[in-house]
Amino acid sequence: MAAQQAMEGLRELAGAGLTAEKVFRRADELLRTLLEYDAVCWHSADPATGLVTSVLSDDLSLTEFETAVHLEVWADDVATFPAIRRSGVRAETLSRVTGGRPADSVRFREMIAPAGFGDELRAVFDAHGGMWGCAAFMRAADRGPFLAQQRELADLAARHLGNALRACHVPPVGADGRRETEPGGGPEDEGPAVVVLGPANRPLALSGPAEELLDRLADPSRTSLGVPTAFAVAAEQARRAARGLAVPQSKIRVQDSEGRWYVLHGSPLKGGSEGEVTVVAAPATPADAMPLYLSAYGLTAREQEVALLLVRGCDTRDVSRLLAMKPYTVQDHLKSVFAKAGVASRRELVARIMLGGGTA
Repeated sequence: MAAQQAMEGLRELAGAGLTAEKVFRRADELLRTLLEYDAVCWHSADPATGLVTSVLSDDLSLTEFETAVHLEVWADDVATFPAIRRSGVRAETLSRVTGGRPADSVRFREMIAPAGFGDELRAVFDAHGGMWGCAAFMRAADRGPFLAQQRELADLAARHLGNALRACHVPPVGADGRRETEPGGGPEDEGPAVVVLGPANRPLALSGPAEELLDRLADPSRTSLGVPTAFAVAAEQARRAARGLAVPQSKIRVQDSEGRWYVLHGSPLKGGSEGEVTVVAAPATPADAMPLYLSAYGLTAREQEVALLLVRGCDTRDVSRLLAMKPYTVQDHLKSVFAKAGVASRRELVARIMLGGGTA
């Protein structure tokens, strides 16, 4: 009964109009007793790549968070967030994936065990083709490993949390049809922000509107980095790419506290000391942001294809031909798209997607 009530509570979060931080805090209230964990790190993520972009933890001291970021990007480890996502499940434990030998994990040896924990349960929060967040739950060593039913419960909870976090990224629209958080001018007037990071991902220099942007992208929890997690991850991705190693993508998308999307791109600093990286953060272009808004509105993959063709100027006949659909099937998809995006016409849909929530 308690598990059923918790799942219902998580399901309701998708319609509660909460921020990601509030979703995480409410999820903690609902899940801590059921999963029996002693500490948790909650993370937002770039929905396109699944790369972590923020951290929230009231249980852990994040005084060595640069080590956690480095391990997350560089370590060839088990039960990583990307590995869990690829596996087809939403939750996994170190004890299960290592066959009862969690010390096979480098992050267990270097961070989890020294902190006094004996097992880790990780979950990824996917919804509508995007990974909107993830979490790592830790249990004290003297309490034994997570149970199979707790992993299964976390898997179910992750589905609801994916939908709740997706809903967080839908820009609010005011009574006048404009985005409630949109100040005069808009992000396109800002220009790029540039941050130079040292080997430990602490800032060495700032230029452009960087200082103000860093405040808006700040993590809910204070870390040892001195910059938001997204900047540190972008820097580590750049260092990997410079070594000729595979990276999910060279850019990371992150949403600020006002609902605007930014694209972060890191590159090694030419002429600088070893390990120094420049991270450039620029307002997302419509091409960068459109797929994110379409996912945030909860559109299916097919509905997103229809919506993108409309943005490109296609009419029903064009969409029918390009997607090999009957015209009435296209119309059915359009009705669903309009309902989910809260618009009544193609013109409104195009304007809302292009303006990031506003209407013409």
